[in-house]
Amino acid sequence: MDGLDELYNDLIMEHSMNSYNKKKLDNADFSELGHNPNCGDEIQIEMKVKGNVIEDMAFSGHGCAISQASTSIMIDTLRGKTIEEAKQIISTFIGMIKREITDDEELRIIEDAIAFKNVSNMPARVKCALLAWHTIEKIINEHDFSSDETKTYTDEVENNSHCNLN
Repeated sequence: MDGLDELYNDLIMEHSMNSYNKKKLDNADFSELGHNPNCGDEIQIEMKVKGNVIEDMAFSGHGCAISQASTSIMIDTLRGKTIEEAKQIISTFIGMIKREITDDEELRIIEDAIAFKNVSNMPARVKCALLAWHTIEKIINEHDFSSDETKTYTDEVENNSHCNLN
């Protein structure tokens, strides 16, 4: 294992075991339950939006180290970003996992989430890594963030996989 892979593994372990993003978010504007029926991973993502900027995010739930770490790192990556920036980051992360985006320069925008690059080599873990990303993608794609009006939204999404690595 080279130094970069070891650093990525350390980052994933740190976020899965000690995530400060795993908490209740007071006065969340949006809440979405993501569930992976194949393994039982379940996460609740909460998000506060001000204008078109993701002001804060948090999560609760249970799952494997990959799903928990992916959720926490996603939150760190998207917090403070505009909705349009978040859409691009989400799309790039999903493209990386599906092996559609491999260029390191293109992957820069996903920041620490690049730690999951090799998950695409582990088909059983792909859905775990993507659960949070598909969950937040659903919130973003189903709502109009062009007004400052605060909306509260709660729903559920099942990650029956949008990722085919064949």
